[in-house]
Amino acid sequence: MRTGSLTTPAHHELDIGHARDCRVSGAPAAYSDRVTEKPNKPSADAPGSTPPGSPRPTGEPVRSPYDSPTEQFNTSSVKADLTKNLPRTDEELGLDPEVPLYTEVKEAIGAGLTPAAAVTGVPADDTAPTYAFASIPPAPNGGGEPVNRIRRRGDDRRGTLDLGLLLLRLVIGGTFIYHGLQKAAGWFHGPGYDGIRTSMENGGWKHADIAAPMLIAGELGGGILVAVGLATPLAAGAVLAVILDAWMWKQGMTAGFQYKAPTGVELESILAGGAAVIMLTGPGRLSLDRNRGWATRPFLGSLAALVAAVAAAILTYIYLHGGNPLEGIRPFN
Repeated sequence: MRTGSLTTPAHHELDIGHARDCRVSGAPAAYSDRVTEKPNKPSADAPGSTPPGSPRPTGEPVRSPYDSPTEQFNTSSVKADLTKNLPRTDEELGLDPEVPLYTEVKEAIGAGLTPAAAVTGVPADDTAPTYAFASIPPAPNGGGEPVNRIRRRGDDRRGTLDLGLLLLRLVIGGTFIYHGLQKAAGWFHGPGYDGIRTSMENGGWKHADIAAPMLIAGELGGGILVAVGLATPLAAGAVLAVILDAWMWKQGMTAGFQYKAPTGVELESILAGGAAVIMLTGPGRLSLDRNRGWATRPFLGSLAALVAAVAAAILTYIYLHGGNPLEGIRPFN
């Protein structure tokens, strides 16, 4: 039974049971309807009731949706068609088309790219430090303890090595330029072309018309390229072949080992050793070949050029001059 405005669950159950008894016993329907009315559902005609969707008057107590849990809400009679206008592309889903898929990034990393280069598509700089996914760069040591730092690939700590190689190239290349100008133009009290050709004919060289231009081209052209550090393996190989032929020619003039200057091969030995050193060490970064691999880290290519230069010098001497330059020198006698 309702008492005032408060209804307890026990009273509500009694009302429902009493209404059921009234229907069975033939009690008036109005009474049964009144007692079976939901206690918390406001009547549309009751004073102080608020229609759905209208603003709540000032001073009315706040109602909770849980006051009437069996209340039915009005739904739209038109059902939405969920099969139409479904997003199917990255643009319709609002995704950034520039962001690569996970499979693309995984394949790029497997191909040897860094994670940053795999995402951006731009190769990372070799000198920049890179880190893997979900990793944090190491924090600097703040305790003052010494740390063994790993040098980056581009930091070779060459010091004055490039300056020393530049000085060596200028000395070796300048010496060959000096002798080439003497033979080609007669500068610096040189014999000139006619004089060197006659001298080679008298010294036992065959085909002096071919040998003299080869000698001048090797000394002058190779000396210039060595000095500027351009095509260094070939240039140093050319001057090495030329000076080895001069070494064998001068050594073969007199039986026995002739090393001491001025009649010996002392100068030729120093120039040949300098040319070989330039081939094996590279011209350095202070050269026109600074972007080449052989400039700072020569390997098999420079070694092959050195062997080819020695072989070319020996074959040229045998074909254009002949004879044993080591005659009288044990065990080559």
